[in-house]
Amino acid sequence: MPARHRRLTLANSVLGAVIVALDGTVLMIAQPTLRRDLDASLTEVQWTSTGYLVAVAGLLVFAGRIGDRFGHRRVFAWGLLGFGAASAGIGFAPEVGWVIGLRVVQGVFGALLQPATMGMLRAAFPPDRLGMPIALRTSAIGVAAAAGPLVGGVLVAQLGWRAVFFLNVPPALVMGLLALAVRPPETERTRRGPAPRLDLPGAALLAVTLAAFVHTLVGVPSDGWTVTGAVGLLIAGVTAAALVRHERRTPDPLLPPALLGSATVSAGLGILVAASAAMLGALFVCSFVLQDVLGMDPLRTSVVALPGGVMMVLGAPLSAVLLRRWGARPTALAGTVLLTTGVLVLSRIGPGSSTVLIGGGFLLLGAGFGALMVTATAVVVRQVPPESAGVAGGLQQTAMNIGPALGVAAATTLMPLGTGPALLVLAGAAALGAPLAVRLPRLARPPERCSAISTERRQRDG
Repeated sequence: MPARHRRLTLANSVLGAVIVALDGTVLMIAQPTLRRDLDASLTEVQWTSTGYLVAVAGLLVFAGRIGDRFGHRRVFAWGLLGFGAASAGIGFAPEVGWVIGLRVVQGVFGALLQPATMGMLRAAFPPDRLGMPIALRTSAIGVAAAAGPLVGGVLVAQLGWRAVFFLNVPPALVMGLLALAVRPPETERTRRGPAPRLDLPGAALLAVTLAAFVHTLVGVPSDGWTVTGAVGLLIAGVTAAALVRHERRTPDPLLPPALLGSATVSAGLGILVAASAAMLGALFVCSFVLQDVLGMDPLRTSVVALPGGVMMVLGAPLSAVLLRRWGARPTALAGTVLLTTGVLVLSRIGPGSSTVLIGGGFLLLGAGFGALMVTATAVVVRQVPPESAGVAGGLQQTAMNIGPALGVAAATTLMPLGTGPALLVLAGAAALGAPLAVRLPRLARPPERCSAISTERRQRDG
């Protein structure tokens, strides 16, 4: 693909991911005002987030397969346009029921565009050059996550909660129409050959499995482990077993055996789940410690945690350079050590802890998580053929949804034993990345090949 189209693809992928990330963070700031203005209950307000998460988690992989069949650029465009339209509808919603329903619709379109952002990168860049585009995408998500509370606070204070949803509309509309209008010189379908058939029964079983599982985990922080949660886990287990049986028998499975049977891809997905569980679980616990134990207000809490966000933003491109120079295994091992050490440092904070100690813990946390996210995502996406890039992107996004839900649920369960023990368990979860990292490729390219290429170039250049 020409360089101009690669740059456009990268811009679309980055900005699409930023819109989704920014939407989630600004909503948290807007929810208290939304509750007052619409006279909603706490449960109803929680469902404005839960409904979105369940819809996204259940549909990501199937949305990726739709992109594999019909083209990621087209699916990305319709996902963005639908996301923007749903956002506008929420901005005009007369009562909270409409907000919840439209948030579910927004989640459906969010599920369409998220795997497409990865599928477009896989189609535009050679496998050995995917690291830096993914790193730039990761850095942009980090910036959006850090800026979200500030942007949301300003909008809600000046214009009200509806403004945070109208914020999505102009960029989604412009980018969606641009993605539809600009065609690469060679279409995705021409490169990929025959389109795979859609496995609708498999998609339905996977959607029920993931939706039940994520819904159960999301409810743990507020409700604890209840009978309803046990039923949700039972449903997820039964439908997961039915999915495995179906996928083994169908001629066109939603989850290709070559993809799930790859030890490298499975290790990459496992690293993403473990790292995001440790990261988000630690942030959940530390927010409680800093505000309820050390007496910090939300602003000071954000300031002392800022090194984590900064290192995630700055460290992602560095991780891409190390990935290309060292390979996936050493980079992932280094990221695992940093993340685990960061959680262990934060497990020591308490009354009298210095700001340097707290900031240092968050710095290690952000550096390790950024390195693991870039490395594992690059491995998962570049290990699969282009015709399954959407499914790979969907699995990557699914791992990034399940991990945080697992981490926060584990933290909520363990915090009655003390914040220290809870963080020690989360450090153990982060350390699980080490045996998984060993299963990743050691080097990006054999040194002999690199040396031969260098020798040939020197001889050719005289």
